[in-house]
Amino acid sequence: MKNFRKLSWAEGISFLVLVFIAMPLKYAMDMPEAVRIVGMLHGVLFVAYMGGVVWMRETFKWDNPTTVKAVLGAFIPFGMIYVDRQVLHVNK
Repeated sequence: MKNFRKLSWAEGISFLVLVFIAMPLKYAMDMPEAVRIVGMLHGVLFVAYMGGVVWMRETFKWDNPTTVKAVLGAFIPFGMIYVDRQVLHVNK
């Protein structure tokens, strides 16, 4: 659970950096390498997070609503806070 929580935060922070720092750098300052680097990191963390969701579902017998909340948290900025508070604290 502790490792998944760390992965959730890492994925969420990489998403925020991508959306609020790298994307503006790409379009406002013509620095596409920012998105290339952060995007790759975020992509790896996203895939690892989704694998973690599957693992958590199997290990902790998550029901469908819990799993959906965890998956949707990866698509919403600051969603990792919701996942941490609502999904992971409930399933300790």
